[in-house]
Amino acid sequence: MRGHPGAGHGDHRIPGARGDTVKQREQVAMTAAETTAMLAGSSKLQLATINRDGTAHLVTMFYAMLDGQIAFWTYRSSQKARNIARDPRVTCLVETGDDYFDLRGVQVAGTARCVEEPAGVLDIGRRIAARMGGVPADAVEDYVTHAARKRLGYIVEPARIISWDHRKLLPPAG
Repeated sequence: MRGHPGAGHGDHRIPGARGDTVKQREQVAMTAAETTAMLAGSSKLQLATINRDGTAHLVTMFYAMLDGQIAFWTYRSSQKARNIARDPRVTCLVETGDDYFDLRGVQVAGTARCVEEPAGVLDIGRRIAARMGGVPADAVEDYVTHAARKRLGYIVEPARIISWDHRKLLPPAG
């Protein structure tokens, strides 16, 4: 993943290792390697695009990583495709955890670059299908080839990445 700039989530202070105070945001932020691993290890994300009236259009999407960037595809006539054509700004959220001290997430805000070339759409589709459960390996190519005819691919060029891992709030064991 390119860069790993963050943004604050308030100024909650927690005692640091040497008696210093550390902003909670800094304490829970993932390293670039942790962020990359989380994105590589997940297959679904929440995608937010901007509707014509300025409200968020939020959907769950399967995705794959392509050269360190989030890649997804969708039907050409979908609401998200129409929204991105009008305003390519998007926000993607990959998250996990049920309890507070298990919460982890990566938020990528950036610009969705449209991939229209058939070979590029097929490549994105193959990568996504390979990560999806429930698609038999021998059916992946037929599925992707059939689906790609009506789809566009997108690659998210990140402008800001924010991450958190609440497991880092727990005291060390021992």
